[in-house]
Amino acid sequence: MSRVLIAGCGYVGRALAKTLCASGDDVWGLSRTPTGLSEGVVPLAADLRDPSSLSALPADLQTVVFAAAPGGFTEDTYRATYLDGLKNLLDALSDQHSSLRRFVMISTTSVYGQDDGDWVDEASPTEPQSFAGQTVLAAENHLRSRGLPHTVVRLGGIYGPGRDRLLRMVRSKTAICYDGPARYINRNHRDDCAGILHHVIKMEEPADLYLGVDSEPADEREVFRWLAQQLGLPEPEQRSSEERPPRRRPGNKRCRNTRILQAGYSFQHPTYREGFSALLQDSESN
Repeated sequence: MSRVLIAGCGYVGRALAKTLCASGDDVWGLSRTPTGLSEGVVPLAADLRDPSSLSALPADLQTVVFAAAPGGFTEDTYRATYLDGLKNLLDALSDQHSSLRRFVMISTTSVYGQDDGDWVDEASPTEPQSFAGQTVLAAENHLRSRGLPHTVVRLGGIYGPGRDRLLRMVRSKTAICYDGPARYINRNHRDDCAGILHHVIKMEEPADLYLGVDSEPADEREVFRWLAQQLGLPEPEQRSSEERPPRRRPGNKRCRNTRILQAGYSFQHPTYREGFSALLQDSESN
């Protein structure tokens, strides 16, 4: 049994909290409006951007998971969440003389700037092109500078119940397959995001960094076509790459999950096929 604080108990954090409670841990879920928590999770209303709201964190915490997510895609919101929010939380833990055994930070694969379809892993250079990746990488570096025992988990694109954008695009026939070189997407089902975090928390000596992606980076067109086939719909419209709109989040790489597999984690949804199949089954039963 462990005393765990999940700071930023949102989409992934709530799934992790449920898993931790099921394994007998004492869990606090911190967010500005801590609702939708599983039975047994203690709600803690606080704002990571407001240091004064962090003055009464639970005592004797053994594990803290930083799972905050920005409320919008702007440089200011990313900085307020990942840099300021992380610093405020670490300062609050330090002020309360917490003797943590582990601090786990959810990061993102956008810290990699590779744009040529190359494979990347935990040892690959991090040269993010976007403000999002740059800000999160700066937060990672700040955590390392604090000297706490820590593990960073860089998650790929998160999908799952309620987060099924690609599926909705195919259903609404707004998905488009542009010609040209493959553009790879690295994804992970919410349940495996929570599963990896739970696995890391329970490990005796985890590494300081893991990639949290499934086992098959896939060309976006391949995913669209597979989904259309499962839904019994025509293949998505094909267009010239010259018509493709600018990308909001630059990058085109294939992320390896070898390290977390070697650490003993077994995926519930090893590829997008298993993950989206589960979503399709859920939608048919509702």
